[in-house]
Amino acid sequence: MANVVETQNLERVKSIRRVPQEEYYVPGHRTCAGCGPALCYKLVSKAAGPESIFLGPTGCMYVANTSYLSSPFAYPWMHCQITNAGAIASGVEAAYQVKIRKGKYKGKLPNVVVMAGDGGSIDIGLQAMSGLMYRGHDVLFIMYDNESYANTGIQTSPATPYGANTTFTPPGKAIPEGKTLFPKDAPQLVIGGHPAVKYVATASVGYPVDLINKVRKALNYKGPTFLHIHSPCPKGWLFDAKKTVSVAKLAMETGMWVNYEWENGEYTYDHTPKEYKPVKEYMKGQARFAHLTDEHIAKMQAFIDAKLKAPGIPVALPVQGPRETA
Repeated sequence: MANVVETQNLERVKSIRRVPQEEYYVPGHRTCAGCGPALCYKLVSKAAGPESIFLGPTGCMYVANTSYLSSPFAYPWMHCQITNAGAIASGVEAAYQVKIRKGKYKGKLPNVVVMAGDGGSIDIGLQAMSGLMYRGHDVLFIMYDNESYANTGIQTSPATPYGANTTFTPPGKAIPEGKTLFPKDAPQLVIGGHPAVKYVATASVGYPVDLINKVRKALNYKGPTFLHIHSPCPKGWLFDAKKTVSVAKLAMETGMWVNYEWENGEYTYDHTPKEYKPVKEYMKGQARFAHLTDEHIAKMQAFIDAKLKAPGIPVALPVQGPRETA
C-alpha cells in the first residue's frame, strides 16, 4: 500500500514583529545596493522556511548570487536554464511524490519554489511554466518582476512598462517614447489558461507581511500556484538605491501596481488607496521615463485608469500590429 504524501502547513504571520528571525537568504551575495529582487528573495525565503527546495533559472538573481562556487541560499537551491525552470521543478516534485509513496523518503513533501524573473516566467520560460501548471504539479512559481532582462544590461521584457528607456528600446527621433508596447498581464495569463491553478496573487516588496502571508498561503495549497511580485530595480529603473521600498509603495499609490488575490475564482484587493495619485508622480522619480512628454504620460495614465476601473479583468491594450509603426 502506498504511503500518503503529507505537505507542509505554514502559519499566517500576524504582524512584522512575528516575522521569523531566521534568515535563509544570508549575507555575502553580490546584488546591487537597494536590489528589489534580493529583498524579494529574502522575504520569500523567510516565508517558505528550511523545508524547501528553490529553483532559480538564469537571471540577475542567479548571476549575482552564485559566483565562485558560493551562494547565499541556506536551503537546497538549483540553477536551471532560463527556459526550463517549470520542467525541472516538475521533476523534483514528482520524484519526491514517488519516493514518499514508496516509503523511500520519510518526511513531508518539501516546498518546491521557482524564483524566476519576468523573462524566465512569461517570456523565455513561459512554455515550461505553463506545462507545470497544466500537469498540476504541487509547485509555487514566483515571478519576481524587475521589468527587464537585468543581468545582461537592462533589455526590454514583456513586463517592461510603456515608455521605458532600455538598451533595446532607446528613445530617439523615430520612436521618442522608447518602449511602445504595454506589458503582458502575467496573473491573467495564468488564470485564463490553467484551470488546475486555484490560487494566484500579486504582492510587493513594499508590503512584507502581506508578501510573506501570500507565499505561505500559496504553499499550503495542493497543486500549482503563482505569485507575481513587484521588485523595483535601482540599476534598471534609475532611481536612488535607498528608495526601493518607497518606489514600491508609490507604485501602489498611483495604481501602477495593484495587490490582489485570486482564490478559486474570487478576487480580493489589498492596500487600495482612497484616492490614487497621478502616475506622473511615480514616473518622474525614475530616469528611465525622463524623456517622456506630457502626451506620453497621458497615454500611460489612460491605460492605468482603464485597469483600475476593471480590476482583475484584462483591459484592451493599444496593440500594435506587426507591420505598424509606433
